[in-house]
Amino acid sequence: MFTVSVEKQKRPATGAEEDAPLSPQRAFVVQFRVGTGAEQERFAGRVEHMVSGHATRFHSVEELVAFITRVLSDVRG
Repeated sequence: MFTVSVEKQKRPATGAEEDAPLSPQRAFVVQFRVGTGAEQERFAGRVEHMVSGHATRFHSVEELVAFITRVLSDVRG
């Protein structure tokens, strides 16, 4: 069984994080296939990095996160 848990944490308003610009270098488009979601225990679709155009299909949330992590590591380097 696959479970996704998202917890919202209250952070003190520092202003710095909230006011920081959102970089296009860190922008992605994620498209999910029909029937995807936590209730169905299925995450499948396509993800594309907006600046580089690198894209891949994914069949699990782990594959999705791995792609994003890999691209963001390349952007930092």
